[in-house]
Amino acid sequence: MPAIMPVTAPLLTLQLLQRQKYDLPQAQRQVIDVILKDPGAAVLATVEQLAAQACVSMPTIVRMCRRFGFDSVREFMVALAQTLAVSGSHLHRSVEAGDPADAVISKITHAAASALTHLGRSLDPAGIDAVADAMARASRIDCYSVGAASSFMAQELQSRLFRLGLTANAIFDAHQQLVSASTLGQGGVAFVISHVGRMPYTLEAAQFAQEHGATVVALTQPDTPLADLADLLLPVSVPQDAVMRVGTEAYLAHLMVIEILMVRLAQILGPRVVSGMQQYKRLLETHGFDSYEYMGFQQPVHVRRGDGKDPRPGTVGTQARPKVEKR
Repeated sequence: MPAIMPVTAPLLTLQLLQRQKYDLPQAQRQVIDVILKDPGAAVLATVEQLAAQACVSMPTIVRMCRRFGFDSVREFMVALAQTLAVSGSHLHRSVEAGDPADAVISKITHAAASALTHLGRSLDPAGIDAVADAMARASRIDCYSVGAASSFMAQELQSRLFRLGLTANAIFDAHQQLVSASTLGQGGVAFVISHVGRMPYTLEAAQFAQEHGATVVALTQPDTPLADLADLLLPVSVPQDAVMRVGTEAYLAHLMVIEILMVRLAQILGPRVVSGMQQYKRLLETHGFDSYEYMGFQQPVHVRRGDGKDPRPGTVGTQARPKVEKR
């Protein structure tokens, strides 16, 4: 069997794996097939998960990596991740330009699921609890952000905190962030959301809040200036998007962290808060603008038709009033 020439990390491309897999034993080819099916998911998978998907043993994966010149699976995956970050079709890190619709659907959904699975494994429960405890005790929570993606997250966080009965604001303006930072004080929390983690005026506001005694919480990537500055860090690591600085997987990861944090915070705040949330839900179902029961601006169809028939299940229609002719 011809030996595969060892390659360095920058030369580890998907095309190389596809071309040289036929020189490998069958079990190692199965591993390559799994990697090529969804490279982004393979990068995030553990050796055990990869072995299970390929129906091989873990030593088989180690031998496959060595055939390509890598001493460990980790080195192989780091090289593959670097290749994915700088290559591809510039549409999505897993999608090729000629992929049909079913492949696009499969690759994007699997990549997102893998990113969230990796997030679940990487989140520190003690870190989540530390942030939840700080927010539960806070006199005020101001959410800082910059840019479309982070501002959406800050608005969502503020809305969720408001429903929990906590005093919270979402602040996007640089000047207003400084005003907020100067008034939060020791009982306040500055919750800063920035996936990039290096926006100058948001960093300045966070530092200003910290100097005035507030607790700074950061939802960002690790090893960024914001992460280094924060008192409490919620780290989010997702593969780099081929198109946007903050891609869909980052959106999903941030929303997942907020969801986990809000549920944990509701547990800490106790049954009264949960009861209040259920009350809000019933209230909106009854009086919300998208609710059938809301009658403020538009009558139901059966009333407008004048046929007296109510289309809702389990309801008894009433006869429409007869029209009275004007004389």
